[in-house]
Amino acid sequence: MTIQEAAERVLFSESLEEKLLLAPAHLADDSPHSRILLPDAPARPRELQMGSKGVRVDFPGLHHLDNSRERGVLLHFLANHELLAAELMALVLLKFPNAPKEYRTGVYEAMREEQMHTRMYLRRMKECGIHFGELPVNDYFWRVVSPMETPLDFVTRLNLTFEQANLDFSKHYATLFREAGDSATAAVLEKIYQDEIGHVGHGVKWFRRWKEQGSTDWNAWSKTLIFPLTSARAKGQAPFNAEGRRLAGLDEDFIRHLEISATSRGRTPVVHWFNPDAEAHAMASANDVRYQPDKAALALQHDLEILTFTWARRDDVSLVRTLPSATHLATLNRAGFPLPEFLPVDELNRKLGGLRPWAWSPDASLLLQSLAAHVSPNVAWQWRGDIPPCWFSKETGIRLEEMLGLEAERGVICGDVETAWPEVARHLAAGRQALAKAAYSCAGRGHRRINRDSPEISTQNWLRNTLRYHGSVIIEPWLERALDFSALYEMHPGGKVELIGLTMMENDAAGRFLATRVGPKWANLLPPEISAFLFREANVMAWYQERIPALLADLLPGYIGPLGIDAMVHRTVDGSFSLKPVVEVNARMTMGRIALELLMKTSRLRNGIFRILRKDKPVPPVEPGMIRIHLNDPAVAKMFLAVWEMEAD
Repeated sequence: MTIQEAAERVLFSESLEEKLLLAPAHLADDSPHSRILLPDAPARPRELQMGSKGVRVDFPGLHHLDNSRERGVLLHFLANHELLAAELMALVLLKFPNAPKEYRTGVYEAMREEQMHTRMYLRRMKECGIHFGELPVNDYFWRVVSPMETPLDFVTRLNLTFEQANLDFSKHYATLFREAGDSATAAVLEKIYQDEIGHVGHGVKWFRRWKEQGSTDWNAWSKTLIFPLTSARAKGQAPFNAEGRRLAGLDEDFIRHLEISATSRGRTPVVHWFNPDAEAHAMASANDVRYQPDKAALALQHDLEILTFTWARRDDVSLVRTLPSATHLATLNRAGFPLPEFLPVDELNRKLGGLRPWAWSPDASLLLQSLAAHVSPNVAWQWRGDIPPCWFSKETGIRLEEMLGLEAERGVICGDVETAWPEVARHLAAGRQALAKAAYSCAGRGHRRINRDSPEISTQNWLRNTLRYHGSVIIEPWLERALDFSALYEMHPGGKVELIGLTMMENDAAGRFLATRVGPKWANLLPPEISAFLFREANVMAWYQERIPALLADLLPGYIGPLGIDAMVHRTVDGSFSLKPVVEVNARMTMGRIALELLMKTSRLRNGIFRILRKDKPVPPVEPGMIRIHLNDPAVAKMFLAVWEMEAD
């Protein structure tokens, strides 16, 4: 018998007994032979015929392992995997007869071990009362691996992906079975774990010989994977086993990258993009001016783009201008944050479950347009290119105030100095200060506080320059802030509005964003006297659960995505509190929403603070009883640091 004949028996026999009949450990492989006609699927007895829609068997948890039937179901699933591995190894031996003899010998040895693994599982299944074939079997391994065009494809798909994942699963479940008192199954899994180290090691050896020279193992392997096969498939649904990978010969760089890798395991990913200067791009579009980001705007893009992980899911994709370091991602992973896959903007070509930028401003529409055709037509987050620029303007907040019938403190939209200056003068004459806001300003920037001592000429020059770029300014009374807060919503198709939560904002004296505080109970974050005012006198929740949500679909017709309503409590002349329900509307993701997402990703039972710090300024100390996590990498940040602080255990 030759290696070819042994492989033919495994692949072509319809008898399970013949498939699992072991050939001698050492067989000749020198007789000349050529390719033969290979099947679309391995021959099997009728009850083991594979189907792409076979039942997915959930792995039982530890509390199910004392149930004999549940153990048998799990073993049925694993036996099919081992049989598939043997059949695929037979396929590679028949498909590539001219591969190096040393490689083929290693594959043959692994095939025999897979046959033995299957036989061991069958014995344990029988003892658990399960017959092989009484449950449907899936053909996923075969569909993904069998189209291989070279032995390198086989190495990357089976050895370095599916078998690598088994380093996690077999070791972990061996421990679980032993703890559950099933030492027989534990022994089978421990034997398979040791053999799997050798199979992965064989793959590593030949992968390094055949891969693109000069490239790291991780980069070369990642480039070979064709969707839906992703790096996530090389990790089992079990604790990550770095030691097993070291024993197989994988290097530390590969192991570190794989540990933090979070590509989709089947769900079509949503694509996220951080474009924090959305208002500036909308301003340029609306007023036909050129937008040139300054040093701070470029630093904000660079430093904080990693924050997409806060609202993305584990199997989503975050497009980035600069890939974050594996070291920093590992730090976030160890801190308990599920991470999406980070990709450069030009390396995405697969079916998608939606597009979700920070904001649908003109720059995001342009960048993501090339991905529109990849988005499933049945999802809500389609590509958009038609959001009115004015939705990013302060005018939207004024319109919402008008719809709510709020007049007392509502600003006035002014399109020229001749209109704006009399409004300023009116507030000054009433003994109040005025606040001028550039129409497309955000985060408290582009504001100017005006009092009786403000030079008229310089103020009017500021108004002219602002009008030249923004098209309009809003003039409103300056209010003595007592509390800034925000209501965060998600707008769904059909006009449905979901209140995600309320946050407490911390701004500087000019109204610029500093931090957001969140907690499981918003009222507990508030100073007691303000909390009493909001809930007893202002009926605050009626505003944000009923009155405002009822108007948002008319305010922003057709909008789908995140939305924030900034608001404030301020002191009146007599020192009492007053609620300004709408300060501005943000038709985009917000820093407050990031804080809420962080709260939900860590623990709903702990208060937290999300801060944006400047690298060139002293970093404030961590508040007592809190711990601080750097969300972006301080080592590479140019100007800004994003930190999350939460109550310690």
